[in-house]
Formats: sequence, C-alpha cells, structure tokens
Amino acid sequence: MADTTVSYKCPNCGAPLSYLPGADKVTCEYCGTELEIKALEELFAKEQERAVKAQEAKEAKWEKENAAGEWSEEELDYLKTLKCSTCGAELVCDENTMATECCYCGNPTMVPSRFSGMLKPDYVIPFKKKKEEAVAALKEFYKGKYLLPSAFTANNRVEAIQPMYVPYWLFDSDVVATASFKAENDLVIDTPDAIVTETSVYDVQREGLMNFARIPVDGSKKMDDTWMESIEPYDYSEMVPFSSAYLTGYLADRYDVTSDECAERVDERIRATAAQVMEGQIDGYMRHQMEDISVLKENGTVSYALAPVWILTTRYKDKPYTFLMNGQTGKVVGELPVDSTKAVTYPGAVFLILLPILYFVVKSLLV
Repeated sequence: MADTTVSYKCPNCGAPLSYLPGADKVTCEYCGTELEIKALEELFAKEQERAVKAQEAKEAKWEKENAAGEWSEEELDYLKTLKCSTCGAELVCDENTMATECCYCGNPTMVPSRFSGMLKPDYVIPFKKKKEEAVAALKEFYKGKYLLPSAFTANNRVEAIQPMYVPYWLFDSDVVATASFKAENDLVIDTPDAIVTETSVYDVQREGLMNFARIPVDGSKKMDDTWMESIEPYDYSEMVPFSSAYLTGYLADRYDVTSDECAERVDERIRATAAQVMEGQIDGYMRHQMEDISVLKENGTVSYALAPVWILTTRYKDKPYTFLMNGQTGKVVGELPVDSTKAVTYPGAVFLILLPILYFVVKSLLV
C-alpha cells in the first residue's frame, strides 16, 4: 500500500530531518548534511505528490460502515487515520493537521493531502525559541505570583509540550477615521457671596489617515482568540515566504476560520485603535469623551501566514493548566491556580507591613 504521508529524511544517512529554530538551512543532526530550504522542497516534491494521490485513493475506498457504528459521521470527518511512512504506525489526527510527528518513531511527518482544497500560506514566521527555552520561560512566568499555591510552584512539572504553527490571517488597510468629542473646561469664580463654577462645552472634531499593516487574527477555532492576541506582537521583519520545509518536526494546523469570518474582529480592532489614537490628539481641555467615530477602509488586503506557538500543559490537583508561548519572542500567557488561603491573608499581611509607615506619615502631618 502506498504511503499517505511524507517523512523528511536525510538523503545521506536516512535520519529524520527537523527545522531548527533560528537556522536558515535544515541540518541533519546525525551526519551534519546541510540542505537549503529550496533544495529540500525540490527533493520531496515528488514524494508529496505521491502521498496526495495515495491518500485520495485511500479515502475513495473508505466506507463508514467499517466503523461498526462506533463513530458518528461528524466524528469520522473530524478524525483521520494516517500511516507513518517510516515505521508504518497508524497516526490519528484531526482534519486540520498538516504536519505532525510520529509518536512511535519520532519522525517528522507531513500530510500533503491536507494542503489540497485550501489556500497556500503566503508566509511563515520560523520558530526561534527552542523547547528548553519554552520550559524556562514558563518557570519565569511563575515568579512573583504570590497567590500561587506553594505545592504548584514546588512540584510543578511540564506534562506536555508541543510546538505548533498556528494559521493567521494578516490584514492590511489604509483608513480614514473621523471622530467627534464633547470637551469641557471649568472656570472657577470666587465671589464674596459664593464660589461659582462656569463650564464651557466644546464640540471637538478630529480626522486622520491611518495605515494598518498586518493586523493578525488567528484562523483556528481550537486556539483561544484572547490568548492568541495576548502573545502578540510578532516581528514581521523575520517573516519569510512559505515553505513546507519549515514545518518539519512541528505540528501545523490549517485554517478552519476563513478571512471573511475574521473580518468583524479586525474591524473592531481597527476601530478601537483609531479611537485611541484620535483621543490621544485631544488636549487643552479638562475633560472630554468620545461621542461618535466612523472608520472608512481603503485598499484593504489579506494575506495568510503561519506563526509559531509553544503549547505547554501542566497539572495541579487533577486539573490541567495550559500556557501559550510566542515561539518567536518568548512571551507567555496562561491561567494559574490561586491559593484561597493566600488570597485572604496576603492583603492583611500587606496592611500590617504598611501600618507603621502610615502611622509615622500621619504623625508627621499632625505635628
């Protein structure tokens, strides 16, 4: 039976090839053979074409009755069984997996058939942070979190760590923003009979041309949008034209949220940023508030990129805690457990520490 996946192996010694963060070439860790990204693509182009055809043939013969009623039609569409071309093991992954790693032999495995019927990424941001750096960054993330349970920090171990290329839509646009503000100034007049405050109200208008470049929105339903926005920004100066060679040794998802579905989120981010910029241009008034803003987009374009993310999972009291790290910059976000006892006692302890200082401050003011 023809293989439905492609394992990137060294043409010299047959060892598995993986892209190393920060490198401009793919180097065999066993014999030292160096391959240019373009050369690696050409080397495996025919194998990828063969794997696509093999997968199409396999799916054409697949009948859901063979599932013996154990899986629903939706589940069969979601879970896909693939065969590792190196060791022959059966790999199960979801419908969006484009690249993975065989859990039996460790070989990087590409699934070329998953690229068909979808847009090819325009760019990829290669991984810069290595596995050990991700673990160290997570430990640093714990520091200074006084409400963390002591057992969590003392006994915590990374249960699972996975590098993944997450699909991103990048939006570029020139916009014309127009905003209206209500501003106020007070004039205090001290008369023999009373103190009179006279308030002047102003209608303030602001308009400006703004350029938004590469507003990122993740195109994966499984990734939390708030967390993905929290690990931004990425340095787009290091973004390179897409090559499947960068995916070797990493898990990679294809998008399951279209750019059209992301448009509303992008519009809201543009509007919020434009409002913030416009408000920053208001000065000379004691108070102001925005009453209205309109944003007209011009020359809007969209590109598709893959961005590096480390996914780390730990466990505390049988509950998993997941953390995301920007695979390029090292920024970490995640949810941490809270020690309920510390949450109650810590504010009280802070107050007791500050009490003597407050005493001397008040005493000095009364003298």
